[in-house]
Parts: sequence; structure tokens; C-alpha cells
Amino acid sequence: MSQVLDIERYDLDIKSNSRSHHTQLCGEERLIVRRGQPFNIILHLTAGSKDFKPGETGLTLIIETGPLPRKESDTKVTFSITDSTVDTDWSASATYDPSGNTLSLSISSSPDAPIGVYSLTLDQNGKKTSLGQFTLLFNAWCPRDAVYMHSETKRQEYVLAQHGQIYRGIHKRIKGTPWNFGQFEAGILDICLKILDENPKFVSDADKDCSARRNPIYVTRVLSAMINSNDDRGVLVGNWGKIEDGTHPGEWIGSGGILHQWAESGPVCYGQCWVFAAVACTVSRALGIPCRVVTNFGSAHDTDANLVIENLYDEDGKRISGGDSIWNFHVWVDSWMTRPDLGQKFDGWQTSDPTPQETSEGVFCCGPASLKAIKEGELTLKYDVPFIFAEVNADVVDLVLLSTGQFVKFSGSTKSVGCFISTKTVGSDDRRDITHQYKYAEGSKEERQVYEKAQHHNKLQQRGEKPGLHLKIKLADNMMVGSDFEVYAILTNNCMEARTCNFLFFARAVSYKGKQGDSCGVASDKVEVPSGEERRLSLKLEYESYGTAITSDRLIQLSAITIDKETIDFNKAEKTIVLDEPDIKIELLGEANINQSVMTKLTLLNPLPEQLQDCSFTVEGVSLTDSKPITAKIGAVGPKQEAKTTIEFIPTSAGPSVLLVNFDSDKLKNIKSFLNVVVKE
Repeated sequence: MSQVLDIERYDLDIKSNSRSHHTQLCGEERLIVRRGQPFNIILHLTAGSKDFKPGETGLTLIIETGPLPRKESDTKVTFSITDSTVDTDWSASATYDPSGNTLSLSISSSPDAPIGVYSLTLDQNGKKTSLGQFTLLFNAWCPRDAVYMHSETKRQEYVLAQHGQIYRGIHKRIKGTPWNFGQFEAGILDICLKILDENPKFVSDADKDCSARRNPIYVTRVLSAMINSNDDRGVLVGNWGKIEDGTHPGEWIGSGGILHQWAESGPVCYGQCWVFAAVACTVSRALGIPCRVVTNFGSAHDTDANLVIENLYDEDGKRISGGDSIWNFHVWVDSWMTRPDLGQKFDGWQTSDPTPQETSEGVFCCGPASLKAIKEGELTLKYDVPFIFAEVNADVVDLVLLSTGQFVKFSGSTKSVGCFISTKTVGSDDRRDITHQYKYAEGSKEERQVYEKAQHHNKLQQRGEKPGLHLKIKLADNMMVGSDFEVYAILTNNCMEARTCNFLFFARAVSYKGKQGDSCGVASDKVEVPSGEERRLSLKLEYESYGTAITSDRLIQLSAITIDKETIDFNKAEKTIVLDEPDIKIELLGEANINQSVMTKLTLLNPLPEQLQDCSFTVEGVSLTDSKPITAKIGAVGPKQEAKTTIEFIPTSAGPSVLLVNFDSDKLKNIKSFLNVVVKE
């Protein structure tokens, strides 16, 4: 009969295991390891118990995950302790130390095992001893794992980095917004696993769902659906209209507060695209999937899947509402993984979009879609390649609906969609342009060939410079919010004869997703332009007019249109401007030392010609503010006056961190900045 060991206690060796599995930032309260890599457990045997003798002691380990562990689903695995471990499946080996009367178990998980919380049981010929629990994550350090990344610097950035930059604005004025991903903050991993447990697929078939969690493709698609709350009790409620309750999307500076609020009380109000993407990045990195946040400037929303964004106007130049739109920017995430379902060619970055726009297989989710499939126009490949392809490649056509019912094309572009696609540079706060990863160079032979293949009909003819009327818009040098400034529409006549037409120039507030708001100003004239000459139409934008119209995005869309009804000649120029925002000055009053209070001085100059009410500064930083935002309310600040305060915080761990700062008020919202902080021992 096999020998039975008398075990006094077990030690999960959390500190050592966490260090080798790159999970030490999660803390030392429990064992968190990455799949496909050995971890150690030490068994302390009872004094006087018999020595461990290989071959005479029958030891079997049982690991289980999910509410219904089954061998057939690989959520329950039984394996014996042998002389050595293997790197392709669950296995274990043992080393006996007679001097310490301890038995060290080296346990290697399968690189294809489902992620989640596991129980571990030691079986000695029917005598079972619980060895506690451990949490298993995807492993970007394991070559056999589907999320393996070869570069250590990229693993540091896309798995371990807790701070980042999210790019917003317009393509000519790109601004980075600091974000605290905080995937290793206390409680975040449990919340991420709770998100998986509350997805409808788990509710309908928990066994199948838990088994499928071996696959990062499946997990990423589930997250794409669960970060929004459209079909379920997902994390965020989207709101692109007037916000009178909840938290304005621009006020968030990190994912932690959102995730904790969801875990406590359900869907959180509110999010917009960059918030959805940032939270998805946090959850992906927490689960071990390498992830980056990506911004697409000039992002098309093609509702009828014809790869063309059609802007419709009446004969007076008034926009006719339609389903298609172009967002000034849109933010999603890329996750790194293999695609065995598509073939090795399509491994690498995969785009998924948790912002609820259109349904996919009946659910508001999108992706993951291979970047290589998007670039090559492989629209038949899953998931949702056609929609994302259109976001970065759709052509734009401007059409006039005549009184006869006929549509006349008067303008268009093959280059205005999918510009300056941006993400944070590995290892720095600089912006990296990754447009080339999504598409061939605009106007290139390859880009047009891909578009033709995707569209399945003749390409739209690109309009070259030719005789006619040409419009352009010139901006002012200083466009600080709160100031008055002048913009110009310039009409040039390249015809051989003089032309007479109606000249319209108007400004409207616009949201980042392209939804037009109230008017900010209008100018019009009937002009005669001799051949070879130009005429200017000026439009003064005054804060008194635009101040109440703009959203917190601070965007104004300028449109100039000329109409010659006699020759049925229409021309249009359009430009979106983003108003400059004031800077926040951040100053540390002394050195930042671990477990010692430090003060930071915050200053912002109110650029508006009116008083700001309900002013506040909020700061947050991993290991700086105990993972919680600290807000200082300072009341009213007069026109052209400084908002000032000091905030105290106590760093809890040494090393580099980032202090994020947000200024908020009734009329000036979502002003953000950051300061790199090095905490000393």
C-alpha cells in the first residue's frame, strides 16, 4: 500500500511565485500565476512523519475552475506528481528536503488552460487535502501561449504599464490625455473576473463559457460586449447627449473608480469611446492579454455597409440628416494574440471596439478583427472586419438633392477617413502613428486595389485640381476658449469667365462623433468673382455666441458653401477646429518619499470672460493616492483669475508613478494634465 504523507501546513510561496510570474504588483494576499509556467508550493510535513519516497508515495493533484468543473471541458484536470514537469500540459514534480521535512511541488499549468480562479487539491489514495486556491492568467512570457509577445519592452508596456496616453482632438491638433489603467490596483482583478461571470454566455451555459476562457479571441469578444451595458449589465452606459446626471465621460481619469462602482452598483453612467476603450484595456491587461488603446482620426460610421459616407445637402446648402457620419476621432483597443481560426498570416494585433455602435451576431460588440485582414480588405474573415475596414477606409461623397429628385455630386474625398491612427509609443509618452498597420498609403496603388476588392464595384474617381471654383478655410492663430477670433472662407475662380454665386459661411458646435449642435455664427453674401481672382468671407466667432453652444469637446465645425443655381455648380469646404484649453500648472512642494505626506500645488488661469462656478481639482495616481481620487473644491473663480489649491497625498510604494490631474467647473470641463513622480525610499 502506498505511503500517505501527514501534512502539517502548506505554503503557496506567493512572493517568489509572483516575482517569477510578473504578478508582484497584484500584492501578496493570494497566489496569482500565468499559464504555461511552473509555480511552487511547499508542503510542511508533520514532525515524526515518514519520509517522502518517490515511487512509494502516490500523489495526485486535482485542479478545478468554474461552478461545474468537468474533465471533458478541461475545467477539471487530474494529474500525478512525477519526476519532472512538461511545458505542454498540466504536470507536477516533487523535491523532498529531509533537513526541513518539506516537500516542494513544482506545478506547471497548460499554456492552453482556461483562465480563472482554481482550487488545488492533493489526493493521496483517496485522502484529499485542500492546498488552497490560485488565479491563472494569460501569459505573454510563454512561447506556447496564444498571447505570447517576443519583446520584453512591449510586454512591459502592453501588459504591465498602469499609465498611458489616449489621443483625442482632430487630426491637425492631436492632444494626449493621461489615463490611469490601474490593472493591479486592489480588487481590480476580482472585478475583471466578475465581468466574465456576469456575461450572458456564462449565465446561459457556465460550463461552455468557462471552458472557452482558454481562448483570448473568445475572452476579447466577451469583453467587447460587457464593457458596454446595451445588452446586459455591462460596465458603462454610453451617453453622447446632454448629461444632467451621473459622471460626465470627460471627468474620468482612470478605470479603477469605474470598475469599483460597477462591482458595487451595476452599470456606470457615463462613458464615451475613449472611456470604453480605456476600461477594456485595463481589463485585458489585468487578465494578461497584451493591449493598447488606439485612436482613429476621421473615423467613418458606415451604417449601410457600402464603404461610402454620403453627406446630403439641399439646394440651399442645408445639411440633410442621414445615417452615415464621420467622427472627428474614435477610440478602440488592439489586443495581441494568434488567430488559429484564420491562419498564421493573421496573427498579431486584433482590433476590438467596446463602444456600442452596431450589433454583431445580435449583440453590441465588435471584433476581434485582425489588423492584417483589415489592411488587406479581407472582409469575409471574422469578426466584424467590414465595419472596421470602413472606419479607416471609407470614401466620402457630398451630394446635392435637386428639386427634380436628382442627386448631384459636388465634392468628395478618398483621403479624409482613417488619418493619423495613433497609440502611445512603447516606453515613452510620445505619440506613435500606426496608420500603416491598418492601411496602405493613401492614394497608393495598393490602397486603391484593396478598396476596389472590398467594395466590389468600380472605384469612385478621384477629383484632381481642374478649372472651376475652389474654396478653402483659413483659421486664426489664437483660438483659446473664451476668446473672440475671426476665420475666413476664401473663394478662388479658376474659370476663364467671371462667376456669380451665393457664398455661405457658417459655424456650428459639433461633438467628437460628428453630431452637429447649435449655431455659433453665420455669414452670407452674393459675390461676383472675376476670372483669376478671389473673394473672402469673414466670420467672427464670439464667445458670447459659441460659449453656450459648444460641448466639453470644445469643437466647432466650419462649413463654406458656394451655390450657382444657373450652372448647377456647388462647392464646399469644411474644417473642424478644436479650441485651445488652458494649461494646469503642477508643482510638487518637496520630494516624494514613501509613506510621507507631500503637497502638490495646482494652478489654472480662467480664460473665460465670465466667472466659473463649482471649480475643483482632482488628483489620482497608482501608489500615490491609495488608488482613489482626491478632490479639492475651490468654489468660484472670476474671469481671467487663477484657480489655485494644494492637495496632500501619501505615496505608498517607491519607484516611478504618474500623478493625473483634472480640473472641472460649470463652464470649463475636463481639463487634464499629469506629472511624472519618482517616489524615493
